[in-house]
Amino acid sequence: MRSSSLGKMICTTARAVDVVGDPWTLMILKELFMGGKKFEHFQSFTGISPHLLSIRVKKLEHAGVVARRPYQKRPIRYEYLLTEKGIDLFPVIIAFKNWSERWIDWPDGPPVELRHRHCDHPTSPRLVCSHCQEPITARDIDYSISSAMSDERDAMRRAFVERKIRHPK
Repeated sequence: MRSSSLGKMICTTARAVDVVGDPWTLMILKELFMGGKKFEHFQSFTGISPHLLSIRVKKLEHAGVVARRPYQKRPIRYEYLLTEKGIDLFPVIIAFKNWSERWIDWPDGPPVELRHRHCDHPTSPRLVCSHCQEPITARDIDYSISSAMSDERDAMRRAFVERKIRHPK
């Protein structure tokens, strides 16, 4: 399957990955959450090439994750702001941060600390059940897929088996 097919799948994860699932896009999002707004900011703090950055930012804009707003008229320059759709990606970025802090060695301690504006204490956001508010992990979840997704998965499995039969190793 080509990655360009992800946005057409019934799978929620596939469609999200189609929008934000490459390393450069995640790094741009991280910079947006840290207050970056300008093209030059993203370029300098990620190391991404201008061409690739332009493609990624346009994709985020087209998907409604960021909004482009002019901040200078001559020459015209734009800044990029997270939309509500973009702000809803905060847990994704935090999940990467939390995972990195747990599983990657940081001899001098984690490079970023989050502070809750309300109480000014360091914080590490976590997932909680939307019903009972109890913390949840992957071990606390069962999956129930729709019939449409089940049908799609069955078709994918059949296509995979068919390819294996036609092209055995």
